[in-house]
Amino acid sequence: MSPSERDAETKRTEVLKKLGHKGLKLDEYENIGGLDPIITSLRESIIYPLLYPALFSSTSSLLGAPKGVLLYGPPGCGKTMLARALAKESGATFINIPASVLTNKWFGESNKLVAGLFSLARKTQPSIIFIDEIDSFLRERSKDDHEVTGMMKAEFMTSWDGLLSGSDQIMVLGATNRPNDIDPAILRRMPKRFAVGLPNADQRFKILSLMLKDTKLESNFSIRLIANQTVGYSGSDLRELCRNAAMMPVRECMRSMADDPEAMAKAQIEGFNMRPLALSDFYEAEGSTLSPPDPEDEPVQPPPPKVVRETRTRIDEQESGDEYQSGRES
Repeated sequence: MSPSERDAETKRTEVLKKLGHKGLKLDEYENIGGLDPIITSLRESIIYPLLYPALFSSTSSLLGAPKGVLLYGPPGCGKTMLARALAKESGATFINIPASVLTNKWFGESNKLVAGLFSLARKTQPSIIFIDEIDSFLRERSKDDHEVTGMMKAEFMTSWDGLLSGSDQIMVLGATNRPNDIDPAILRRMPKRFAVGLPNADQRFKILSLMLKDTKLESNFSIRLIANQTVGYSGSDLRELCRNAAMMPVRECMRSMADDPEAMAKAQIEGFNMRPLALSDFYEAEGSTLSPPDPEDEPVQPPPPKVVRETRTRIDEQESGDEYQSGRES
């Protein structure tokens, strides 16, 4: 092994050691509700080129998997779940890299770790380098930046540019809630951008249906009603709402047997007899702001929709009269 190969192996080993248990549990697209348009676009523009590179390279030199992809939108809307599912379906090595892994107090060590990261990605390709909250790591440069931070960003972009000019099957995937805090030079390297916004009523219905598919519901339970009442909820908000509502029958069951250890022990063996989940549980659950609909109330109006305007270096949201759809691809 040559000195350069030994150095590359040392860098890869150090990155792997620092990654430790920080890998993400992979997911499947079937477990993600309400993002069908963006899933289709991810399959066509990223997964298929990674799975079938010969098909795309034989068609045109312009085709192939992009080297940079950005998922952006409010917190809790499914960006990280999409990243997990993307890695699972593509079969690529998924390198989940927190910014803390690449920072080192010693001068020049962060640069070596960045080089080791890309060396690891090359050795395990096809691979996806995933950076959650990429704005905190590759934010817009300023005069207040520490010299080491600036050098690390420069090394990252130089290594990334090496992918753009080569045939490596490596992609940098970023997720952020604050796209305009990202360095414009980084945004230029991420030509594929997907807006993952707050779900609309139909998307919330799909999300709730997935979350409640294994839950026993009352015969008159209306998922559509809950979907219509949760305007402005993200996917994670809906999960917390369902979790708190599902605790209501459990809490009732536990309290009914609190003074009867024998009944509790028997139920532990034979199974607990809990009532189905009811609509009232969603209104009475801890932290819930929902209330039963009044027939005389006017329908809840959604907030003003937004449309995304993009340039190569900036992403803006503006009010629009068109219906807003989450999952827009730029």
